[in-house]
Amino acid sequence: MSDSLLKKILSPLKYVRAKTRPWRRRRHELERRLLEVEKVTGSMVKLYAWDLRKKILSESRYIDEKRLLRFGFKVHSQNDEDGIIQEIFRRIGTVNKTFVEVGVGNGLENNTLHLLLQGWRGLWIEGSPEFVEHINKKFAFALSNGTLKVRHAWVQRDCINQLIAEGWGESGELDLLSLDIDGNDYHVLEAIEPLNARVILVEYNPKFHPPVKWVMEHNPNHSYDGSDYFGCSLKSYEELLSARGYKLVGCNLLGVNAFFVREDLVKNHFHGDCSAENHYEPERFFLNDGLMPLHAANFGPFEIK
Repeated sequence: MSDSLLKKILSPLKYVRAKTRPWRRRRHELERRLLEVEKVTGSMVKLYAWDLRKKILSESRYIDEKRLLRFGFKVHSQNDEDGIIQEIFRRIGTVNKTFVEVGVGNGLENNTLHLLLQGWRGLWIEGSPEFVEHINKKFAFALSNGTLKVRHAWVQRDCINQLIAEGWGESGELDLLSLDIDGNDYHVLEAIEPLNARVILVEYNPKFHPPVKWVMEHNPNHSYDGSDYFGCSLKSYEELLSARGYKLVGCNLLGVNAFFVREDLVKNHFHGDCSAENHYEPERFFLNDGLMPLHAANFGPFEIK
């Protein structure tokens, strides 16, 4: 093809490009301004959620020293669980600073990472192979020094005891058991033997207000679909764990997790009414905007000094 012919072919394209250049510039400018608006809007949402959280916690119900909600804060937990866990163990103490957490995601946001980094040790059980691979890379230091063990498994009620026994492999009292698998949680918890952890943390379904008792039918093939069909009501958890020697001592403000303490440790450390009716918190997932950090969650080498 000759140069003259090529120029004739490209000439209309160059003309169109030249004519549309101002439009492209305006489009890029519009995209930049929309990004700025998105940032400002996001900041306003965070500020509103933070302010609303403060207003809720200033209500008389939450000022009570025996309640846990005002102690909540986020470090590595998904919501405000880190602060509540810290306050519970400040009141009842620990035995050996050990944990088992079932359903930990990629390890960057869960209920026990903050404890691990404070010298605790324990077991993580996770069903996603991608998440387990991420944990093996990101937390190689804890895996190599033995403070953390990881088990890749799809948790079922008929295998949970074996998973804990083989994965943890230690006898003695466990300080914290955390369970969040978005489905058969009640059935898995019901199957754990022996159940002797000092503190149990479970996700409840806030759709069902006390005194409603509701448990998702056991389905070994269940996979969370993002809907509100999961787990069980707070009242069902209260009755299950009350029969096994535990008292409900609180829920977090977002209406996500419930905290149970073994009844021999409760004493006068918590509110006297341990019923679901007293401790239930409605769904307030929107408050999570006020807890989210500016930067995405990550983890790397660090020093304590």
